[in-house]
Amino acid sequence: MDLIKEKINNFNLTKAFKIALAAVLSILTADLLGLKYAVTAGLITVLSIQNTKRETLRTARNRGLAFLCALIIAFLCFQLFGFSITAFIVYLFLFASVCLTARWGEAIAMDSVLISHFLAEQSFHIEWIINEVLLFLIGVFFGILINLHLRKRGDEFERLSRQVDEEIKGIIHRMAENLRREDKTGYHSDCFVRLEDKIKDAKECALRNWNNTFFNQSSYELDYIRMRENQSRVLVNIYKSIIRINGLPVQTIKVAEFFESIEAQYHRDNDVAELLNVLEEMLLGMKYETLPISREEFEARAILFYILKELDEFLLLKNRFVQKYM
Repeated sequence: MDLIKEKINNFNLTKAFKIALAAVLSILTADLLGLKYAVTAGLITVLSIQNTKRETLRTARNRGLAFLCALIIAFLCFQLFGFSITAFIVYLFLFASVCLTARWGEAIAMDSVLISHFLAEQSFHIEWIINEVLLFLIGVFFGILINLHLRKRGDEFERLSRQVDEEIKGIIHRMAENLRREDKTGYHSDCFVRLEDKIKDAKECALRNWNNTFFNQSSYELDYIRMRENQSRVLVNIYKSIIRINGLPVQTIKVAEFFESIEAQYHRDNDVAELLNVLEEMLLGMKYETLPISREEFEARAILFYILKELDEFLLLKNRFVQKYM
């Protein structure tokens, strides 16, 4: 746990350093070009940096379109009302309305800072338009440049997905144990809450990695965690069935042993074809067994049959995934 915290802190410090460096480079570049309000370029850089490469490019595009709208609206407002607070208020109202309608809300503050310079200079001359456009371009450029260094964190996904796998493996182990117990009062669903949390973390990591990859992009990580997510839903259904079983018909032992086989063969590269064949034979064999002699046995065997059908879906999810990628 301490090692993980240390890595997170190091990552945050590295990111903070990159943001500060990009802002400084923006300000220095704007200053070297003789632009007024050079500090604004640094602020634009900071506001342009997002969590992933795709988010950064999407934000830059939206803010660029918003900035063009801001220039047009500001020009009209200053022409109608002069370089006054009234004109700026009318501009803010119209520009905010456009941005919120177009879902460019993040551009309102940044672009309005640039427009405020026209009010401060009491001029909309071409030289000030060029000044603001260059400030915008410099700020966005360095924001994109820094984000190009964001890399896919495959090691992080590997760690998080392994945690998901271990949790599922543990759930299967407990299912085998509780199938053999007639008293299931101590069998709770807390493990599924933990599994859901781990799947959420791994899914967020996979999505970040996908958004930080432009070339040779693969959906392997997203598909893998979706497969485990779907398997977890199947396991929840199986859990609900296990706690409903009253009594222990002889078939219970066979089903429990099959759970143990799944646990023993649980690894990423296994296409589970052998397990699917065994399961098919078990399902066929159950159809030809002697009829139950009591209602309790009938209900228990019906639930066991349903559990095996759910396990068939559980294994098919893995089989389809392996066939796609292996």
